[in-house]
Amino acid sequence: MEKVRICLAGAGRAGMVHAKNVVHYIRSAVLVALVDTNQKVLEESGRELGIKNLYTDYREALTRDDLEAVIIVTPTFTHAEIACYAAKNKKHIMLEKPMAQSPGECDRINDATKNNAVKLQIGFMRRFDVAFTKAKEIIDSGELGRVMIIKSPGRGPGLPPPWAYDLSRSNGMLAEVNSHDFDSIRWLVGSDYEKVYAQAENFKCQGLRKEYPDFYDNAVVNVRLKNGTLGSIDGTCPAGYGYDARVEILCEKGLIQIGDLKEPGFSQVKADGTTVGSTFKSWRDRFKDAYLAEMEHFVTAILNDNEPCVTGADGKKAVEAVIAANKSIQTDMPVELA
Repeated sequence: MEKVRICLAGAGRAGMVHAKNVVHYIRSAVLVALVDTNQKVLEESGRELGIKNLYTDYREALTRDDLEAVIIVTPTFTHAEIACYAAKNKKHIMLEKPMAQSPGECDRINDATKNNAVKLQIGFMRRFDVAFTKAKEIIDSGELGRVMIIKSPGRGPGLPPPWAYDLSRSNGMLAEVNSHDFDSIRWLVGSDYEKVYAQAENFKCQGLRKEYPDFYDNAVVNVRLKNGTLGSIDGTCPAGYGYDARVEILCEKGLIQIGDLKEPGFSQVKADGTTVGSTFKSWRDRFKDAYLAEMEHFVTAILNDNEPCVTGADGKKAVEAVIAANKSIQTDMPVELA
């Protein structure tokens, strides 16, 4: 196989990031087909990408013999169904976070990929960001001693699509936005979650209260990992001011800081001494290179018959932590993870 032939399922914002990377930057892959239930979006995306094989039903696309892989970037509640169908049809899977709605659905996906001998990679792009990987190297080297406290704010500028307001279909903003924080904390520290305690509130989206009484736009989650590390995740969506994904890691012998609120390479100093900069307006800007690197990793894993470094087991752990946090919000009690 010289090139991996790929289908994209879900031509929304994140889907188009992946699609453009495959079309324009990854020489060892080719985008063959697009799937989206919205006919208008499908046709517009097809024209933009130069793809003629367009489908509103993923089943029609994933039975094609000229496909080796699929990128799934559809609403969370559809992930298990599409991923299992893809595995049954021997397609390798790049699955965007959150992996699924429940640990049981994660198990279904993991079993399907294992039983059909196809590769599964979960879309935690932070693991491919230069700053995050450097922090991981320093932590693993032991240079700064053990991690004592890790703080991870994850704030998105605007709301996701309306289906995500319903916690029964999305698991809320902690899943849609902060899955990355749950995964990166666990990955950086090298330990699973032991206990979470979370509180949440709807401060900014009062208009959603009647139809979605459980919706929250702000949450704070305190966590303890099994190795004793303490941590916190605070999530806000919509934040308004920009996309904010910084991490602070306090170790025994020093401090690691990941990320910056301001876009690199730009600042303005006025005559009165005040400094003006520009925040990252989108996750697409902050993690542009990481998205490309994770897709290259997926394609290379297929070509070289290697296992991707971000597995279905990782995806399930993040889902379990999110569900525990939501349970804590509902009960106002700490929740222990098995």
